[in-house]
Amino acid sequence: MKKIVAYFRVSTAEQGRSGLGLEAQRDAVMRFAEAEGFTVVAEFTEVETGKGADALEKRPQLTAALAEARKHGRDCNVVVSKLDRLSRDVHFISGLMAQRVPFLVAELGPDTDAFVLHLFAALAEKERVLISERTKAGLRAAKARGVRLGNPRLDEARGPHNVKIAAAADAFAASVLPAIDKARHEGAGSLRAIAEHLNSHGVLTATGAHWHAQQVRNVLKRI
Repeated sequence: MKKIVAYFRVSTAEQGRSGLGLEAQRDAVMRFAEAEGFTVVAEFTEVETGKGADALEKRPQLTAALAEARKHGRDCNVVVSKLDRLSRDVHFISGLMAQRVPFLVAELGPDTDAFVLHLFAALAEKERVLISERTKAGLRAAKARGVRLGNPRLDEARGPHNVKIAAAADAFAASVLPAIDKARHEGAGSLRAIAEHLNSHGVLTATGAHWHAQQVRNVLKRI
């Protein structure tokens, strides 16, 4: 069976939104794999907005997913449930395609050509722009009506914000645990050895940097 690497992404604001949750993405990818005869050899999960043409630098799990796919040969692709799980930025999508980065979109099927992907990427970017414009217009209208913008109860708001940060850290720790387990299985007996193993296999930290022993310790403490 042909191999694929699954990649799932949510932003903290989207986690509870219908159709964009991690479980919904995973279900879509697994149904796609079963229907098309693919074997999922690895899964990577990211909690990140993915905004902008430089989004790959901000998304270490996508970088790791692409590296994992390359390890399995050029016929192995990274699979997302929907194109906007990669990005809503047409330049980012086009950049991946120009670099011949192998990826498939479950929603579009395995035989979607580059022209159609460019069209859907442009539509996704247009949707992002329209959402931004509607949000700004709504804020301007509210301000004109005398509505006080911002959060006057900032201290209370910090609690949920911190919870979201912790949730993102937990999600990253869970996503990188298989790579740490693999390092241990292959003989990495110390935190430093695990860090070196992750670096040598192209796995990046949550900030896109190289691993050190303390970062491995922090991930293990979270788990």
